[in-house]
Amino acid sequence: MKRLLILFTIFGTLLIKAEIKSINIKPPSLKKNIVGNIKILDQKELIFERVGRKKFSEISDLAFLKKRHWLFMLSDKGKIFRFKANFTDKIQELRPLDGNGLKDSDGKKLKKWRRDSEGMDFDDKGRLFISFEEKPRIAQISYDGRILKQLKLPYPINQMKNFHSKNKGLEALVWHPKYGLVTAGEYPLKNSPKDIQTLYSLDGKRWRFRRSPESKSALTALEVLDNGNFLILERSVNGFFSPIIITLRELKVENCSEDGLCPTNLIARFDSSKGWVLDNFEGLTKVGKDKFLMISDDNDKFYQKTLFIYFKVISNN
Repeated sequence: MKRLLILFTIFGTLLIKAEIKSINIKPPSLKKNIVGNIKILDQKELIFERVGRKKFSEISDLAFLKKRHWLFMLSDKGKIFRFKANFTDKIQELRPLDGNGLKDSDGKKLKKWRRDSEGMDFDDKGRLFISFEEKPRIAQISYDGRILKQLKLPYPINQMKNFHSKNKGLEALVWHPKYGLVTAGEYPLKNSPKDIQTLYSLDGKRWRFRRSPESKSALTALEVLDNGNFLILERSVNGFFSPIIITLRELKVENCSEDGLCPTNLIARFDSSKGWVLDNFEGLTKVGKDKFLMISDDNDKFYQKTLFIYFKVISNN
C-alpha cells in the first residue's frame, strides 16, 4: 500500500499530520518473514494526531467487522476509532473514518475513572462489546461509542477487590463461537497462584494455564484460532533498559486436565534483545482465515510508537 499522507490546515497555522508508513520490526539477521509458527505479511506504523476530533493514542485493542470492512481501534482513554480496512496478503486499505468518545446510556461522556477501556470484540451478530479495567465490567456499545447495556459478570471477576489494583482489571475480551464472551485480567487474581493465569466466560466456565516464564509476563489480548483454541498475546516489560518480550501462544480448550489446567503451545516469541524492534503490544483481532492483526499502545509517549503487525498463523497443531 502506498504511503498515506494527509495534511490538514486550519487558518493556515495549524498542521496536523496523519501517516501510515511501512516499517520493519525484524532483526537484520532474519531474512525470511517466518518466526515460529507465523508468517509476517505486512508491517506499518500509524501516525495520527487526530481521527475525527479525537486525539489518536494509547490503542489497547482491535475489532474487525468483516462484512462492512470496518476496523475499530479502542483507546484505553475511553475513545473508539473506526477505519475502513481491506486485507489480502497485504494491508490493501486502511483509511480513518471517525473517532468518538465513550458515552453512558444517556449520551454523556464517561467520567475519567469509568473509561479505562481495554478489551473489545464483536459477537456473531455484529454487536460490539468492550471490557474495562478500573471498576471491572463489560458493556455492549453502539458503533459510535454509546453504552447500550451492562453485562452481568461471574464471581470473582465482578469485584474490584479480587484484582491487584484498579489498573489491573479486565484487560482482554474475545467472542468465542462456542463459549460466547471470554475475558481475562492482565495478571492472576489475588489469592490465586502467581504462575497460573485464568480465562473466564460469562457463564462461569474457566480455563487455567501457566503464565509465560518471563518476568512480569502479562496477558494483554485474546483471539480465537480457526481450530477453536484461544490465541493469547502476552507482554513482558521490566523497565526502560530491559528487553521487551512478546509471545503468542495457543491454549487448547479441549485438552484440559481434571483440575482445569489447560496445555499451551508457543506460536511465536519476539525478544528486543535479539534485534526485534518492539513496543507495548496490547491489541489483537482476527481479519481472515488464520490471519490476525496485532497493535501496540504508545502510552501517549513521544518515544513510543503505534505499530501494526499483520500476520498469518501457519501452523497451530
